[in-house]
Amino acid sequence: MLKGKKILIGVTASIAAYKIILLVRLLVKGGAEVKIVMTPSAKEFVSPLTLSTLSKNNVLYNIADEDTWANHVMLGRWADVMLIAPCSANTLAKMAKGICDNLLLAVYLSATCPVVVSPAMDEDMWHHPATKRNIESIKSYGNVVIPAEHGELASGLIGEGRMPEPQMILNFLQENYFRGSELTGKKAVVTAGPTYEPIDPVRFVGNHSSGKMGVAIAEELFAKGADVTLVLGPGSVKPAFNINIIHVSTADNMFNAVSSVFIEADIAVLSAAVADYKPADIAPQKIKKMDEKFVLEMVKTTDILKSIGNAKKPHQIVVGFALETTNEREFAIGKLKAKNADIIVLNSLNDSAAGFGVDTNKVTIFTKEGEELNFPVKTKQEVASDIVNLIIKKLDK
Repeated sequence: MLKGKKILIGVTASIAAYKIILLVRLLVKGGAEVKIVMTPSAKEFVSPLTLSTLSKNNVLYNIADEDTWANHVMLGRWADVMLIAPCSANTLAKMAKGICDNLLLAVYLSATCPVVVSPAMDEDMWHHPATKRNIESIKSYGNVVIPAEHGELASGLIGEGRMPEPQMILNFLQENYFRGSELTGKKAVVTAGPTYEPIDPVRFVGNHSSGKMGVAIAEELFAKGADVTLVLGPGSVKPAFNINIIHVSTADNMFNAVSSVFIEADIAVLSAAVADYKPADIAPQKIKKMDEKFVLEMVKTTDILKSIGNAKKPHQIVVGFALETTNEREFAIGKLKAKNADIIVLNSLNDSAAGFGVDTNKVTIFTKEGEELNFPVKTKQEVASDIVNLIIKKLDK
């Protein structure tokens, strides 16, 4: 999403400037080209040498240096987006009044790209009427403000005024400025994680799925421009972006949630590890340990993939997953046909780099057209990209 994007960062004199070191690293690692402008006072909080090393570009902080002039007009036209972070109360006030007494402000006033501001200051400064007025002023100029967060401040107090963490700022930029357009206008539903089938108020039947693969697919679909709904089973994994989430617990919950949104969806990726069976009866009270053996009667759950596959319209694409331990290829192809899916993604527990809980996967993809696509071990984010690229290819036919 960031590859080839041009991002100009303005750093002001705030203790939160240390966070920019990690943000620059994340942006460059993602493939973005980063240039940095600082106020002269910001050098007291973070080293220009550190930032120039990480960004692979000279850091500028003077309008003129001996016989060299920093072309602030071209900097403001070069960038796809300008981020001022941290933005101190002082710089915020100058931006609101149009004051231009340093290079950063000269670049800001001549920028033709979108400008995003992430303020950072102590709580009393953040809540001061003048600061509130300045925030509203720069918003009225078309700038976007990332709200300050609640947390520990440099003063030792706990309150509002804290700059968000680098990953949060990165997610904000990607979500609002760098999404692709390949799936713009398309709606997608993705399932992820396990289901927990209750035995009594305390115990359940479940599995080891973390939901990482499904969440990665939801993020990739979102990054390509789709309107995504993630039906998420129990667990701690959450998407990085502001994706609509329906939290569920049981297989029945998941079936109902998917059925309610699939009607309007163009894409369904059912990657959740849904229980095939559930207890026939749920005990109203905790079952006590009494006998040497405990027999639990189980009944089949609704087959979500088969139900959705049979209900799909010609314009809809349904992707299922097959996690197998034996006869993998045979079972995956059989599942593709039996469930009326368009694509089946096979991964095997016999591959040490695949399965539950790990950050990598090794898949083989089968399509209803008879294709068999084999992929090496990749990160789950890379696997998600391969799956979504195939979905885009199918939609374009």
